[in-house]
Amino acid sequence: MDKTMKKKSLMAVIWVAVVAVLIIIDIISKYLITANLDLGQKIDVIPGFFSLYHVVNKGSAFSFLADKAWGIYVLTAFSVIMGIALFVLMIYTAGNGFKVISFALSLLSAGAFGNLIDRIRLGHVIDFLRFDFGSYTFPIFNFADICAVCGTIIIISAGVFANKYFDAYINSIRKKKE
Repeated sequence: MDKTMKKKSLMAVIWVAVVAVLIIIDIISKYLITANLDLGQKIDVIPGFFSLYHVVNKGSAFSFLADKAWGIYVLTAFSVIMGIALFVLMIYTAGNGFKVISFALSLLSAGAFGNLIDRIRLGHVIDFLRFDFGSYTFPIFNFADICAVCGTIIIISAGVFANKYFDAYINSIRKKKE
């Protein structure tokens, strides 16, 4: 194996490890919530603003499809497809030096797989981070959701603000296809 191939393999292993660590953090955080809070129980961290609030979500973001009996199956299938696609893309980008995109894709993969584990294991996702802004409560979320949102923000930011970097990434994908 030549030096370039070893470096690409090492970078891929590093990003796979990042995904694994993020998933483990998600699993541990959800375990700690379920072990210490009953369903529906709330602990104020910053009274009137931030609390830990144990809830379950049978849907996706903003409880999308939660009211449909078949929704969990659609979301599970979607999570499997997206998680695998993002993971493969992350490995490709890792081997080609796109660290920012690799990081964003590792966050997205971890978010998809973190919530997928809950959907398969429990039939719902454990959410627990709650923010209140006066009488408005932001939708309750978890660590996997944070990963997915941060990954999305990084991808969009790379596309908007680091156009040359993002263009180089897109061009590398096109060259592989040719």
